[in-house]
Amino acid sequence: MPSLKALKNRIVSVKNTRKITKAMQMVAAAKLRRAQDSAEAARPYAERMMAVMSGLAASVGGSSTAPKLLSGTGNDKVHLLVVMTSERGLCGGFNSTIVRLARGKIRALLAEGKTVKILTVGKKGREQLKRDFSTLFVGHVDMTEVKRVGYADAQGIARDILARFDAGEFDVATLFFNRFQSVISQVPTAQQIIPAIFEQVETESTLYDYEPSEEAILADLLPRGIATQVFTALLENGASEQGARMSAMDNATRNAGDMIDRLTIVYNRSRQAAITKELIEIISGAEAL
Repeated sequence: MPSLKALKNRIVSVKNTRKITKAMQMVAAAKLRRAQDSAEAARPYAERMMAVMSGLAASVGGSSTAPKLLSGTGNDKVHLLVVMTSERGLCGGFNSTIVRLARGKIRALLAEGKTVKILTVGKKGREQLKRDFSTLFVGHVDMTEVKRVGYADAQGIARDILARFDAGEFDVATLFFNRFQSVISQVPTAQQIIPAIFEQVETESTLYDYEPSEEAILADLLPRGIATQVFTALLENGASEQGARMSAMDNATRNAGDMIDRLTIVYNRSRQAAITKELIEIISGAEAL
């Protein structure tokens, strides 16, 4: 059994850890409120933009003049996977769920004989994926110095993706991120952005004349749409990360409290046993006289 001093030191250590986890929980809660507001504010704009482009894409159809970002290269041999994770840990399974989804997609594509290239955004995803797929990495975006995600950050990532597409480096691009639902619920999501895929939406029967043509408008909107999708993914990831961290630190704080209670009981029992032993020795010594 550990000595009383060792138990006391351990109790102090766990109490100090509980203070840290409690502080991190409160910081994550404050950041979550801002990140959640930003993510929810961006959704209507992104949804409306996707709806507009969906209508234009439907009218263009399979036209030979359709933008390449919509029609694709005519092949799906090379896939670019953009895996978005956090720069820091201590956020529960936030990063692992994204990496697990990406890893499953990578293995499925490789099994089909496809060529896979990985672009990571955030250090944690890169650290996990490089164990098995280090040869597939083609780039990394360091977000360590970014305190608050802005549209300019998304534009930088989008420009990198578009430049690679224009250079013929891949045929299909897919984003991997966590979509925020609540503090305890983040949904790992794989979203194809090139060639653009639009959900079928109900449109009004009103007919519109476009100037310039639908193809020209789409050619201008699609790069912006990709930047918007990247920005939305970054915001969703930011809110999900803080929600996961808040939940993880809350669990850690509770576990530390339970451990302190158990160690205190062991300490008190050990202390009582030591006192009882000393009394027995004193009484035995007095009787021997």
